Amino acid sequence: MAENLKGCSVVCKVSLNQLQILCRQERVFCQQLEVSKKNLNDFEVEYLCDYKKIHGKEFYLVKWKGYSESENTWEPRRNLRCVKLLKLFWADMDQELRRRKKRRNVTKLDISLASYLVQKAKQRQLLQCWEEQLNTMRVHKGRIFVQNDVDLDGPPKDFTYINNYKVGDGIVLTEVAVGCECTDCLGNPVNGCCAGASLHRFAYNDRGQLRLRAGQPIYECNSRCFCGPDCPNRVVQRGIQYDLCIFKTANGRGWGVRTMEHIRKNSFVMEYVGEIITTEEAEKRGRIYDRQGATYLFDLDYVEDVYTVDAAHYGNISHFVNHSYVIVILCRGQLCSNDILICNPNLQVYNVFINNLDERLPRIAFFSTRHIKAGEELTFDYKMQLDPVDAESTRMDSNFSIAGLPGSPKIRVRVECKCGVESCRKYLF
Repeated sequence: MAENLKGCSVVCKVSLNQLQILCRQERVFCQQLEVSKKNLNDFEVEYLCDYKKIHGKEFYLVKWKGYSESENTWEPRRNLRCVKLLKLFWADMDQELRRRKKRRNVTKLDISLASYLVQKAKQRQLLQCWEEQLNTMRVHKGRIFVQNDVDLDGPPKDFTYINNYKVGDGIVLTEVAVGCECTDCLGNPVNGCCAGASLHRFAYNDRGQLRLRAGQPIYECNSRCFCGPDCPNRVVQRGIQYDLCIFKTANGRGWGVRTMEHIRKNSFVMEYVGEIITTEEAEKRGRIYDRQGATYLFDLDYVEDVYTVDAAHYGNISHFVNHSYVIVILCRGQLCSNDILICNPNLQVYNVFINNLDERLPRIAFFSTRHIKAGEELTFDYKMQLDPVDAESTRMDSNFSIAGLPGSPKIRVRVECKCGVESCRKYLF
């Protein structure tokens, strides 16, 4: 991280915090770095490695920030002012002891437990660094949090956060767009308003909530329109508005996403972005993803199956959203049938057109299907199907239906379900 000292025009190649550490190591005072005789011997605790109790006094093995592990020192509790790190240390210890079904030994930790606490501290650092990186990369309002209370896995490898489609090798896209001349698209739209494309009514109400049926395309105003950025027909293009958390699931489904805020029904949540590749390339990658038991391929088959979005290595937070299932029991009177597995997603996918009206290249947007509480996991059904009535309505409404029935984009490949239910359909699709 490059930073500047106050009044200095030269960008440092190391952080200010690292410069402070160097000053203390070399016993050098620096007014600008606020390293003086009074605080020269103040060192920052990076994390706590071990614990013991001798004659009633508590001691912690400290890893000092900026120093190697070989320079760790045992320090009495009275010397430590890192209250947050102390709480995390004991929380990690208690959680691991519960997992091992052991009681806390207040005198001395065994080697394996101490090793686990160090690994957990290092993992927390890696996840915090990744969280900061994600928030540096995002261009949307909603913040991103990262949490793993399940295992010692760190950030996923070979994944780059992007905010918009990334065009794959060998693909040349030509932007096709026309703008409207409305100054009040919702209250007083003129003929040819973007929202009226394909004979559809305005997609949103005055609170930005969707009012179209699943399968109908959304046409938002774009950069060529006369209306301003506050136009109610600009929702998806404003990006993610909610704080979301990437978290490790406890039932073997890998990473998932939960909302940190309440989300109203029919609200825009996020886009599915990734690398745009040809269908032929998607077939090749799909065979590899099949063997790995995961898929990030979305076919852009609104009217023609030409392009696919691959979010395996380039994507946004939607990369981590899981398939949804719930277990229900059907009861009639006093008799109940066997449990059955059904999908119960709280997100629905829509095709969206903004600055590019090429019907082969819709943007993929997730909208909430119901009210979603803070802390609830966000999910969608990989095997999305339209209601026949809605599908027929969409067929009649759309000018683009000549080449095929438009509907929600479909994620491809056969993925094994890990719910563990006897009556599970075994595959998500």
